[in-house]
Amino acid sequence: MCGRLYLIPTPLVETDEPFLYVPLFNKEVICRLDCFVVEELRTARRFLSKCKIGKPIDSLRFFELNEHTAPMQIEEMLKPLFEGNDVGLMSEAGVPGVADPGAELVALAHKKEIEVIPLIGPSSILLSLMASGMNGQSFCFNGYLPVKTGEKIKKIKELEHRALVEDVTQLFIEAPYRNERLFDELLQILNPLTRLCVAVNITAPTQFIRTATIGEWRKSAKPDFHKIPAIFLIGV
Repeated sequence: MCGRLYLIPTPLVETDEPFLYVPLFNKEVICRLDCFVVEELRTARRFLSKCKIGKPIDSLRFFELNEHTAPMQIEEMLKPLFEGNDVGLMSEAGVPGVADPGAELVALAHKKEIEVIPLIGPSSILLSLMASGMNGQSFCFNGYLPVKTGEKIKKIKELEHRALVEDVTQLFIEAPYRNERLFDELLQILNPLTRLCVAVNITAPTQFIRTATIGEWRKSAKPDFHKIPAIFLIGV
């Protein structure tokens, strides 16, 4: 009988008390597992250490699954499951499989008829949408925008059109060191009446979330979010 693949959320920010941000029930699952698929080994080991799982971290088995992982390596990660062992899949931060390379393992598990069990935890995408006041019935997460200026401008205008004409909230992100540049571009490109939400460092003590029209943003101080994780939302 095959093992089960547990999808284990992790806090969005570094913390010594991880179960302030994820349900305590998750700890019961984590403590039972001896094998994990993780996005970044050091981060995962640090998280498990803070979970106080009651066993040496060095006794655990780890696979790394990130943008550098080859498809054949993902196949190897299923072996413990076929041997009857439960496996935990962890993202770098937030929920596995959402804007996360872990989705490839989940897809393969379904193909092999392995049971997939998602656990409750924080998602920056859903938390920012909840806090934005924009349409939560119809929305789209677009990941990163194009890097090249011409392509980026075209994409921003396309997202604004969908948001305004179809009433579909548009979410996207940028590399933290380019946040300020993207913010300035949004203020230049978007219509003054278009609403923009900026959600920064969600769940951290320094969390900042504000929704305002572009016209209002142009008259206010720029958020301080250089090299800090942020999500941008466009809506009506």
